[in-house]
Amino acid sequence: MHRSSILLVASFAIVAAAPAAITRTSALKGASGVPAGQVTLTDAPNGVILRVEAQGLTPGWHGLHFHEKADCSDAMFKSAGAHVHMMSPAIHGLLNPQGNDLGDLPNLYVGPDGKGTVELFSPLVAMRDGTSRGNLLDADGSAVVIHAKPDDYMTQPIGGAGDRVACAEIR
Repeated sequence: MHRSSILLVASFAIVAAAPAAITRTSALKGASGVPAGQVTLTDAPNGVILRVEAQGLTPGWHGLHFHEKADCSDAMFKSAGAHVHMMSPAIHGLLNPQGNDLGDLPNLYVGPDGKGTVELFSPLVAMRDGTSRGNLLDADGSAVVIHAKPDDYMTQPIGGAGDRVACAEIR
């Protein structure tokens, strides 16, 4: 009598649990500190999802950028610094053939009621260390800034977007 053996091999894949998504929601403030909505950022494996819910703004298109400091303390929001960038000189513009800085984002449209909502993805930044992207949660944080005019995606240094009209600190 011939005996045959059946060998069962179990294969287990060891999968490291993905780190919990980092999410930050911050108040968006307009001129003189007037509430202007909120922004929510969620870290993703290859970038950041940004949701802006704005109110009380002038109807039309507005430039939208990540700025280098979580500081919206002065009336013109200049304390938020320049755009997030990792090289100098920083080249602005999503349509600029010489590249773009890490703070560049598509424009925000605000309707006749002064409200605008956008959800977009930036593959240029992160909300953690250990990536080749700019870390929005570094020691001094960052800010989301809305400008008075649309960004033309080419003109230096900010695409002709004009004054800063709303700001949210990201810590």
